[in-house]
Amino acid sequence: MKTPLFYGAVHLLFYQDERVLLLKRQNTGFEDGKWSVVAGRIDGNEEVKSAAIREAKEEAGVDILPDDLDVVGVVHRKNVSSEWIDFYLKVRAWQGEITNMEPHKCEELTWFHLRELPENIIGYIRLAVERDHGHMWFESLGW
Repeated sequence: MKTPLFYGAVHLLFYQDERVLLLKRQNTGFEDGKWSVVAGRIDGNEEVKSAAIREAKEEAGVDILPDDLDVVGVVHRKNVSSEWIDFYLKVRAWQGEITNMEPHKCEELTWFHLRELPENIIGYIRLAVERDHGHMWFESLGW
């Protein structure tokens, strides 16, 4: 039997006044020039909320308490050469000022009104941002 191998990632959904925080990717080799959310790979031996807290600090310079994160969705996603389990976490509160901490990978961090999302947003990110987060959701993409 073949052992499946997949990667894990966290995606942080920062909302404020009917706006969502998006970042424009650059120099990463994946979806550069497109809009995404603060996100990153789970490093291994790392709990989902811990990974989200780490990524928020690394990419946006803010601190988040575990109780201020809600896992709102999961996506099982297949790319051309890899398989992913993506966890989407809604951020209810954070401390500090949101700042682009990785300008070499992020062209800009910008708040977008939910009814005025950019056209060049990564498709699965758009799906997640527009979801109803009142209940847990699941998607299977790329199969």
